Amino acid sequence: MRSRSNSGVRLDGYARLVQETILSHQNPVTGLLPASTQKKDAWVRDNVYSVLAVWGLGMAYRKNADRDEDKAKAYELEQSVVKLMQGLLQCMMRQVDKVEKFKHTQSTKDCLHAKYDTPTCATVVEDDQWGHLQVDATSIYLLMLAQMTASGLRIISNLDEVAFIQNLVFYIEAAYKVADYGMWERGDKTNQGIPELNGSSIGIAKAALEAIDELDLFGAHGGPKSVIHVQPDEVEHCQSILCSMLPRASTSKEIDAGLLSVISFPAFAVEDAELVAITKSEIISKLQGRYGCCRFIRDGYRCPKEDPSRLHYDPAELKLFENIECEWPVFWTYLILDGIFSEDQVQVQEYREALEGVLIRGKNGIKLLPELYSVPHDKVEEEYSNPHSVDRVAMGQLPHMWGQSLYILGCLLAEGFLAPGEIDPLNRRFSTNFKPDVVVQVCVLAESEEIQELLSDHGINVQTMSEVLPIRVMPARILSHVYVRLGNCKKLNLSGRPYRHIRVLGTSKFYEIRNRFYIFIPQFLDQHHFYLALDNQMIVEMLRTELAYLSSCWRMTGRPTLTFPITRSMLDEDGDAIDPCILATLRKLQDGYFAGARVQMSDLSSFKTTSFHTRLSFLDEGTDDSLLEDEEDDDDEYGEEYSKYGPSEGSKDVFDQYLTQLLHSTTITCHLPPIQRGQHHVFSAEHTTRDILSFMAQVKGINIPKSSMYLPVTPVKSKHRRSLNLLEVRHYQHSSNVKQHKPHSAADLHLPRDSQGNTDFVALVRQLKECPTLQDQADILYILYIMKGADWLVELSGPGQGGVSVRSLLEELYVQAGASKEWGLIRYISGILRKRVEVLAEACTDLISHHKQLTVGLPPEPRERVITVPLPPEELNSLIYEASGQDISIAVLTQEIMVYLAMYVRSQPALFGDMLRLRIGLIMQVMATELARSLHCSGEEASESLMSLSPFGMKNLLHHILSGKEFGVERSMRPIQSTATSPAISIHELGHTGATKNERSGIHKLKSEIKQLDGSRPLSIFSGGLSLNSTVTSPRSTRCSSPSTPSGILSPVGTGPGDGQLHWEERQGQWLRRRRLDGAINRVPVGFYQKVWTILQKCHGLSLDGYVLPSSTTREMTAGEIKFAVQVESVLNHVPQPEYRQLLVETIMVLGLVADVDVESIGGIIHVDRILHLANDLFLNDQKSHSASDYFLEKDPATGICNFFYDSAPSGSYGTMTYLSKAAITYVQDFLPCSSCLMQ
Repeated sequence: MRSRSNSGVRLDGYARLVQETILSHQNPVTGLLPASTQKKDAWVRDNVYSVLAVWGLGMAYRKNADRDEDKAKAYELEQSVVKLMQGLLQCMMRQVDKVEKFKHTQSTKDCLHAKYDTPTCATVVEDDQWGHLQVDATSIYLLMLAQMTASGLRIISNLDEVAFIQNLVFYIEAAYKVADYGMWERGDKTNQGIPELNGSSIGIAKAALEAIDELDLFGAHGGPKSVIHVQPDEVEHCQSILCSMLPRASTSKEIDAGLLSVISFPAFAVEDAELVAITKSEIISKLQGRYGCCRFIRDGYRCPKEDPSRLHYDPAELKLFENIECEWPVFWTYLILDGIFSEDQVQVQEYREALEGVLIRGKNGIKLLPELYSVPHDKVEEEYSNPHSVDRVAMGQLPHMWGQSLYILGCLLAEGFLAPGEIDPLNRRFSTNFKPDVVVQVCVLAESEEIQELLSDHGINVQTMSEVLPIRVMPARILSHVYVRLGNCKKLNLSGRPYRHIRVLGTSKFYEIRNRFYIFIPQFLDQHHFYLALDNQMIVEMLRTELAYLSSCWRMTGRPTLTFPITRSMLDEDGDAIDPCILATLRKLQDGYFAGARVQMSDLSSFKTTSFHTRLSFLDEGTDDSLLEDEEDDDDEYGEEYSKYGPSEGSKDVFDQYLTQLLHSTTITCHLPPIQRGQHHVFSAEHTTRDILSFMAQVKGINIPKSSMYLPVTPVKSKHRRSLNLLEVRHYQHSSNVKQHKPHSAADLHLPRDSQGNTDFVALVRQLKECPTLQDQADILYILYIMKGADWLVELSGPGQGGVSVRSLLEELYVQAGASKEWGLIRYISGILRKRVEVLAEACTDLISHHKQLTVGLPPEPRERVITVPLPPEELNSLIYEASGQDISIAVLTQEIMVYLAMYVRSQPALFGDMLRLRIGLIMQVMATELARSLHCSGEEASESLMSLSPFGMKNLLHHILSGKEFGVERSMRPIQSTATSPAISIHELGHTGATKNERSGIHKLKSEIKQLDGSRPLSIFSGGLSLNSTVTSPRSTRCSSPSTPSGILSPVGTGPGDGQLHWEERQGQWLRRRRLDGAINRVPVGFYQKVWTILQKCHGLSLDGYVLPSSTTREMTAGEIKFAVQVESVLNHVPQPEYRQLLVETIMVLGLVADVDVESIGGIIHVDRILHLANDLFLNDQKSHSASDYFLEKDPATGICNFFYDSAPSGSYGTMTYLSKAAITYVQDFLPCSSCLMQ
């Protein structure tokens, strides 16, 4: 008999340790492990972690087998792992109805349970009696199932289980927007059962989705049907939200040691090595002690000041737990594993030695890892005064099975029994490694042979859609419908994937279905549901964004392939040439670089070999029965362009018939009469669309309050018809006592009357045929829509000749308005038809997941509504219309701006810096104010100009406002024969930096035009948007708007001796505008919230505009918590004027400097507005001493602040900081040490 090797003896020692501490507790029937001898239930997360040591030991025995018994031992250990994983699967499969519900609701009531009964797999507590929703628990199960399957274990045994696992993927793929209770089961750290978005849950879900994608659950014995499919865009969503959160763990936890499982083993979810290092450093510096790490700051669990008789904490008592939180040795096991994977031997050695010092010896000398170490009751005060000085005592479970398992796994790896690749066969540990540049393959297709010829005239050779056959080209929506079939299992009553839009990562690969190849056109090119894709410049902008996204986020093998069809709508107005912006884009694509991405243009067949392929076997012949069942299809317009190149009508293949059914197009036939040029307006020019909206609202019994803005506006007389005035000053009142400035009636609108005095609808239909513009047709159809309903038949051919519904005519008018690029009208009809941006709910979710709160509706409250959690599409749409006071124009614009904000938060998160609440109504008002300022026009005309901006122009204007760059607004020239009734406007950046060639030439032209302008003459503005002097950005002719003169009226500039004022006048308005923009988008300086926290530590509270932020807030929340920042914002947002809010922020920053002085207190309740008004008085006194005229001393009537104080730079002897500093010192001087410098 061979003697046992030294390594074999050591391995046997670990086997005894595993047997006594883990396997001896495994239930022989279910395979589950109880949490401890005291806690008999089986937690999903604890079970998975606890079995990792068993799995690792099994592989170590197989690898280091000295004799046959070792191989037998390896098999026994591996089967123990399989039994436990199958036991957990049984527990979850018994709750299959919850999985089905949760996919649609993401509700805490419909989630899988976090723990089960160990002997029976049954549930142990009711749905609402535990924080069950823990996405990380389900995710860690899927992650380790994938790793174990890849290592050779066979855990999944039939296709029903495969379908269930596929549905678990759908269960966790929305992790980036699901507020759950997290890995500590507590949610918000006040322990009051409030779920929150947790970085640990998102990170482990992201890792699980990546690990299980394209994995065959039957291992080497499987086939296509046992492969799991994951949508890559869902993974990327999790990735971007996680990176935006780290090193923060959630809204109530500024750091959490649980993130070690995300940045290192087992998830390796973060690809940015620098972010990994920052997060790890934060955990070690803020949470590490002598016995392990605290879970998070102010964690009260098992600490001596916790009241065990209460489950929840009082918010103010959290401060008591600071510096005496329990320390958990389990986190050192993570740091040992992290050192092994990062090959940092010093870290491994350091933490192994530290861990040896906190292990407890059990019987027979076995080493046990305790759950936690707590401060003894009699040493609490000593620990408060001198943290980490007191010797602690072990408490809780002994051993802590999860920690014990990771300790053993770390020892096996550190001593060479296992290699890192053996417990990470899917190579997740390389996530931070350098990745080569991605080349994006772009295939441009022509919709027709005519377009193909137009392109070839410019030297761009492309195929038509019919020439790429047998590869079939389909719209992205078809792929969404196809994926609904994935995971469908009748036996388990599982419906498959919910209908969700598939983004560009999902449409950039080849799909093989029934031995045919399909490629899908990206979602952003779909024109049928919202008007963004009608704007060619917007298409180019979205293409730029998507290409940049593909090149930075593509993680699959092969290259991404983006299909870009050139359609009729991409031609110019005459239809005989390609739109110049599309042509310029195609040329850039030919060059090989676009939007910072490397691109290659070619035809589809040549890309086939270098692209990523996915085979959708769930659509094979055996699934025919369910394919042609009724679709839950709310969209049946796909256009004819795809049906021609899709399946043939007479095909016998059921999948072909299914595609034909999905591609069925309701082609819009022409019923509307042509417009009659030269006719008079149906309604007089004095009756604006706004009047029509108000009158129709009254018909429905709704009063629309006038849109309010903080800035008065001088009206400009014009016969041009306008839709709304975002800048009109009307204070919000509840609808019960709204006073209309002028009662509207049908007589006011000159609606035709019959002999009884009722509205004559036949005559109204007759008027429809005589309209001079599309706008007039829209107005008449809107009146019919409100008074007769969407389904009322309009008998255009005469009575009894059959009619067309109002809705159909509006849809037809929408298409006509789209063809003529009438953006104001397009938005108007979109609002009437209640069209919803397809990605509206996703946009809202994106913003909220990036820890931004949204408000919709125009300020102030209660009209302005706050959105803090993701909402279902219909609910969100209804909320927007309610908050808009049923004003369809504002509602449509709100949706559009929400989509643009989401685009920017994904592509340029730095724009949003320290903005926590995005007030969309206020942003819209600022946009209108900027247009009024630049165009010297009334608020009404500025609002209409805003509504008439192209989607690209709107997105551009929003970007300039967010980025704070100076920009100019121009009126563009429209052709005389254009049917457009709205002014055309273009927006461009001022300054050379980063400007494109076209922008630079535009700026030079602008400068030369400015020199030619007469400084005393305002620029002329013609009705219809024609202006010979098209540039309107002359600083001499524009006094930047102030609270009293927002519309750009010239200020009193003298001549002769006072002419020196002119130079100063050119710079005027710059700081007022900057403050107004920053206040409107809620931007605050870096470190602002931490400053507020420091001030509150030294006073009883801060009073802002009558609302108090109490110092008790700091007893619950720490300085770095998002929750604290949100609390500060909620007080600041009561301030209605954005520029006044911004001066209050500056005042608080100055107070922060005072609070840094080494004094215990700076007062009781500090009235910040009093300090600001004191500073304003000091400023006014200085101005008076210099004999300033009344014009310079003019005050804002709403706040009492001098207009020129608003417009003063922060620095300099007359800067705001100078006066604010003097005022702050004066206010708190009684509390400052006597030795302080005297105020000069």
